[in-house]
This record gives sequence, C-alpha cells and structure tokens, in this order.
Amino acid sequence: MLRGLILGVHVLLALMIIGLVLLQRGKGAEAGAGFGSGASGTVFGARGTSTLFSKLTAVFAGLFFVTSLTLAYLGSHATVQPTSVLERAAQQAAATAPAKAPASTPPPASTPTPQPAPAPEQK
Repeated sequence: MLRGLILGVHVLLALMIIGLVLLQRGKGAEAGAGFGSGASGTVFGARGTSTLFSKLTAVFAGLFFVTSLTLAYLGSHATVQPTSVLERAAQQAAATAPAKAPASTPPPASTPTPQPAPAPEQK
C-alpha cells in the first residue's frame, strides 16, 4: 500500500518536472508563446517565469530524489508475505498439507507382542 502511494507520487513528480522544464524559457523561445506573442511577461508576472519555474523545478527534483531513495529502500527490504495469488496459494497449500497428512494415514495395524524365546534345556 505504502509502496504504491510513493510510486504514484514519484510518477506525478516526474511528469511535473517534465512539464516545468518544457515551460521554462529557452535561449530564443519564450515560455508564454502558447498564450500569444509577447504575452509571457504578463501571464506569469512582471519578473517572468525564470525564478518561479526554477524554484519549482528544484523543489520537485528534491522530492523526486527523496521518493527515489524511499522506493529503493522499500525494494531492498522485501516483505515476507507473498504478493501474488500463486504465492499465497502455494503458502496455504504448504501450511495445510502437514496438518492433513497424519489424519489421513490409517493407524498402524496391531502387531502381536513378541514372546520371549524358550530357555534352552539343561542336562
């Protein structure tokens, strides 16, 4: 459960970093080109997008790094419990097999008690 949540956050952070990098201002292009020509200064504020997007990219990159390390730690410490249906079925079969084995075997047949050997005759 925890691993799935962290993995979801990890993928979301990756997509957000990709989006932020694509929106940042390049050498000859402007981030607000999709909003019209010359509109990048007014869409994201007077200072432009460089400081906002740079800071957001740094924060998301740091969070991406933390989630990467967390997923690596969780992956190296595998759980003891089976995760697939087949592993669970095999574990249940192994747990119930010894319990059924003594009950299904018939009781041993009664054997006659051994009688002592006759003593040799003395002359």
